Amino acid sequence: MALQENYGYNSLMKKATISETKNRLSALIDLVRHGETVLIVDRDRPVARLEPVVVPEATEADGRLQRLERAGILRRGKGEAEPEILKKSPPRPCSGGDILQALLEEREEAR
Repeated sequence: MALQENYGYNSLMKKATISETKNRLSALIDLVRHGETVLIVDRDRPVARLEPVVVPEATEADGRLQRLERAGILRRGKGEAEPEILKKSPPRPCSGGDILQALLEEREEAR
């Protein structure tokens, strides 16, 4: 039996029957360790949900990121961000610039 995805109940999550859960508990727990949520169903009726435990010292922003990861909306990067880049503010636009004129010029050059 294949693990199903459930789109209708409480966002996108994996769905498993009770017998699948019994037979594949280790695999399901491995999915949960990696941020997935698994809905346990009995005759297509939800009875339980396996989800990662949120650490008490996690901030509200961390909890939001974890929910987005579980829903498959985002993936966190694995590398370190360079702090100098993060501290710089974005460049300011030049005064007197005309975005429409720049767009028209760019289109003219592309011809």
